[in-house]
Amino acid sequence: MSFFISDAMAQAAGGGQSGFQIEGLILPIGLIVILYFLMIRPQMKRQKEHKKLIQSLAKGDEVQTDGGLMGKVTDLGDTFATVEIAEGVEVKIRRQSVAAVMPKGTLKEL
Repeated sequence: MSFFISDAMAQAAGGGQSGFQIEGLILPIGLIVILYFLMIRPQMKRQKEHKKLIQSLAKGDEVQTDGGLMGKVTDLGDTFATVEIAEGVEVKIRRQSVAAVMPKGTLKEL
């Protein structure tokens, strides 16, 4: 029955290298660099552009929200904006939920 169990062979003393090996760190550092350029940096750029878009909102801008509503900004506050989505229909939204500012004239007369 000894053919099911393999014999354990002892390694000779002093056979392994000890100490710090830079080769072991090349792959993890390379993965972190790739992750930064493919995921983190583009996300930071999008956040910066969105913040600039939110700060540049003005009355009369035609906007699209994250929820898909499109309308004209009628009132602005520090954190909220009022958007007219149809004649006489206004909704209050958070400024952060504005996804895009549309070109003037995109919406027909409300």
